[in-house]
Amino acid sequence: MAQRSVMTVGASLLVASLALAGCGTRGENEDTGSTTGGDAKVAKIGVIAPLSGDLSALGKGIQHSVELAVKQANESKAIEGWTLEVEAVDDEGKADVGKNGATKLASDDEVVGVVGNLNSSVSQQTQPVFAAANITQISPANTGPSLTRGADGNARPYKTFFRTCTTDIAQGGFAAKFLIEQGIKTVATIHDKKTYGQGLVQYFTEAYKAAGGTVVAAETINPDESNYAPVVSKVAPSKPGAVYYGGEYPQAGPLSKQMKAGGLNVPLMGGDGIFDPKYIELAGSTSNGDLATSVGEPTENSDAGKKFLADYEAAKYAEPAAAYGGYSYDAANAIIEALKVSLKDADDAKSARQATVDAVGKVSFDGVTGKVSFDEFGDTLVKVITGYKVEGGKWVSVKSENVS
Repeated sequence: MAQRSVMTVGASLLVASLALAGCGTRGENEDTGSTTGGDAKVAKIGVIAPLSGDLSALGKGIQHSVELAVKQANESKAIEGWTLEVEAVDDEGKADVGKNGATKLASDDEVVGVVGNLNSSVSQQTQPVFAAANITQISPANTGPSLTRGADGNARPYKTFFRTCTTDIAQGGFAAKFLIEQGIKTVATIHDKKTYGQGLVQYFTEAYKAAGGTVVAAETINPDESNYAPVVSKVAPSKPGAVYYGGEYPQAGPLSKQMKAGGLNVPLMGGDGIFDPKYIELAGSTSNGDLATSVGEPTENSDAGKKFLADYEAAKYAEPAAAYGGYSYDAANAIIEALKVSLKDADDAKSARQATVDAVGKVSFDGVTGKVSFDEFGDTLVKVITGYKVEGGKWVSVKSENVS
């Protein structure tokens, strides 16, 4: 997933207050099971995501999933002599705010790894900051291919960046095949001009045309607008069988609603950026039949996923794990597994940063989303995509496929 349009709420640094296991929430942050005391040294895992605004439903799920992993690690004394803490920063889904947040995290000598960002366009700004500080960054949601493979697709820009989700090359290709299999041979594309939306539409378009489909219209919107009647009026005369949208649910939901109200009664399909209950809430009852893809299989389909969701519910976080909870939990545990190696003989957290980067590249364990390990580019080896359809006001999985 990538750049989003989010309300401006200020680039405040939200430090995850960690108390003894069993304590409640402090401020906006849940207990993470920290057991700081005695001679225990502290290492922090940062979280950088939109914790306020339109996309906070996804950002909070990322934050709490990391908190759960850290809490469990502390309770099991996973790293002898060390206590882990979570430090959460609100990037508001904005590149400039994210860069400032990354700078704050990098300046904290106790931060050894970071889970985030949600948005690919924000990660483009935070990647060089974390790389300069040798801080491991693992995104649970960035699907823009260039983040790991560079502009030419063959050169890894930053050795410190990894991701637990697959890319839009896989997602766009799956979506194209999915629509063709539904008998939809013509589409109109619309994107929000941002890194994620533009890239997703590009990879979808290439795959859709290669599969024999026809793109009958290609339009864009401005994400800060709310009236999509003009773009609907441009697309409608081409009579597409569906509209493929590159962007996120704050715009996609109203777009779908306005399409149907304007007489364009065809499914809207998007990527993981629209796969959230908020989309259905915004799109209303006419969203039935709309489609989406998202990375991985449904979390509840595996035993590990069921346990994660049960543990998450038991922790009583205020917000649900949402679409990227499992990927965030696995990202945090990848860092924790690496810290078991890098902190073993370290005098302090900062001196273990490079060793943590090296160790993350070698992790391999069974996680919520499947086998957690990374290739030479920092990409996950798990490339499963699932197609969903809105039925009865809920997202229902239709098909999952390993597209590797």
